Amino acid sequence: MGIIHPSTKDFDQLLQANEVVLVDFWATWCGPCLMLAPIIEEISKKYEGKAVVAKVDVDVERALAEHYQIMSIPTVLVFKKGKLAGREIGAAAASVYETMIENAL
Repeated sequence: MGIIHPSTKDFDQLLQANEVVLVDFWATWCGPCLMLAPIIEEISKKYEGKAVVAKVDVDVERALAEHYQIMSIPTVLVFKKGKLAGREIGAAAASVYETMIENAL
């Protein structure tokens, strides 16, 4: 499936339709976000079939960023059965995001 790019209108449907969803809130002008991109790509491959990986551009989907109180980027959220199960602010090692997913599986 790869990384998906949900909009504000289909975000809730994404959360309800999938057991575990990792969401990277980012922007094109954010240096740490760009450094995190290959890590998120690898995680999407590693967890294909187990978790859905999504990226949300905060400049495009402002309402989503506001709803989840994204104050700085990158911020990565993990949802389990539609409920927030983890939050990591700032770029981190792949192992941090993998642990978040593993804890939600």
